[in-house]
Amino acid sequence: MRPVRLLSGVLTVSGWTMLSRILGFVRDVLIANFLGPGALMDAYVAAFRLPNMFRRFFAEGAFNAAFVPMFSKKYEGDEDHVKFASQAMSGLALVLLALTGLAMLFMPALVWATAEGFAGDERFDLTVAFGRIAFPYILFISLAALFSGVLNATGRFAAAAAAPVLLNVMLIAAMTFAALNNGPVADALVWTIPFAGAAQLALVWIAAARAGFHIRTERPRWTPDMARLVRIAIPAALAGGVMQVNLLVGQQVASNYDKAVSWLYSADRLYQLPLGVVGIAVGIVLLPDLSRRLKIDDHKGARAAYSRATEISLALTVPCAVALVAVPLPLVSVLFERGAFGTDDTAATALAVAIYGLGLPAFVLQKILQPLFFAREDTKSPFRYAVVAMIVNAAVAIGLAYLIGWIAAAIAATVAGWVMLGLLVRGTRSYGEVARLDDRCRDRIWRILVASALMGVIIWGISVLLVPFFGMSGLRWLALLALIGTGIVSYFGIGHLIGAFHLSEFRASLRR
Repeated sequence: MRPVRLLSGVLTVSGWTMLSRILGFVRDVLIANFLGPGALMDAYVAAFRLPNMFRRFFAEGAFNAAFVPMFSKKYEGDEDHVKFASQAMSGLALVLLALTGLAMLFMPALVWATAEGFAGDERFDLTVAFGRIAFPYILFISLAALFSGVLNATGRFAAAAAAPVLLNVMLIAAMTFAALNNGPVADALVWTIPFAGAAQLALVWIAAARAGFHIRTERPRWTPDMARLVRIAIPAALAGGVMQVNLLVGQQVASNYDKAVSWLYSADRLYQLPLGVVGIAVGIVLLPDLSRRLKIDDHKGARAAYSRATEISLALTVPCAVALVAVPLPLVSVLFERGAFGTDDTAATALAVAIYGLGLPAFVLQKILQPLFFAREDTKSPFRYAVVAMIVNAAVAIGLAYLIGWIAAAIAATVAGWVMLGLLVRGTRSYGEVARLDDRCRDRIWRILVASALMGVIIWGISVLLVPFFGMSGLRWLALLALIGTGIVSYFGIGHLIGAFHLSEFRASLRR
């Protein structure tokens, strides 16, 4: 994949992801407004996290880490890739149906294991009820991830990237309808989740069929391909499990403090925007490309793809991280402070946003380095590194919680993120030329850092001048847009002048 095509694919995924995240912000603003930090919002966050936790095992994480490289190589080698996908879907569906049934039965135990601090108050029973309604989402979204993997592996990124938009559109519509009719907003929100998952599955299934991939369910069979798929997927599932343990440790710590789960959730939504738009998007495009290149021993092309992916990721992520650290309070106050979300909630959430911002480059670069392992069907090494990161996360979160309270969870996530990145970098040393950044990338990295730092100084100064406007209901959005616009113009202007990137590269990719 040439650099322009790589960037074009990234921008396609990023564009749809950006739309999804913007709608996600609208969704979260409505949740904060209608439910507010408190019992209902804490219960919703904990309940929805359950299917999303298992989603990392059976969807984007473990399963796709094994499935996409195998499917890409079969597709490139003119093997029966559709038969392989059908077998994989049937086996996955069987496992998911069993998991869903068990989760519905043992939901109280799941809630206790993931939010023990809720025990003894109204949040526990609410979370159990919400969890039983929302959990079937895992079945639909994991099967949707399989079809998305098929589309991504063959260079068709739009439909898979657009699918998450449906979730947010349906949740926004459900909450708005319930609020306008004085109905129970929380119930409308939770009941819509499984239906939104079914809609996402339908979208990518139809898109795959129209692209000529007629994948059908069949009786699950234990074939050599399925054995190999499971053998590769299990370490990735364990690695995904370790990362979910990190999240659960944070939630367990936060569940012992009033409103802390809601504060961390709101902060998470902000830093997940650049992580999803850039890091995850680049990883989605990079993995099938690396798999195809390594199959034909195109190590020079693989190195170029890895270098361009790193370059693109840093160019788009570092300024976002600087902004989250430099001006978190204006971002949180304008986006969330209304209704039941007060000034104290804004201050607490802004603190978490700044800490997550410090870890954002590490979280994004992990998404670039992991495909180097997955493309070689090596899922064991990332698992070992994830175990180390899990131990670090638990030690920092639990140890610091006794000293500084709930914010220890955010600090632990950031520290563990950098530890994981360092281990991944060290692990790629044996990969030779493919894992070495080329001269162009190394030359541009320091320029990206300089442009981002200068932008940070500029937007911090502008935010000080705009403080009076952030408190005016009629002008706060305009003030935030002015702040963001100043950051974009200053960063890209400075970056272009000092050679961090050339704007013509972005224009060329958009024309494709």
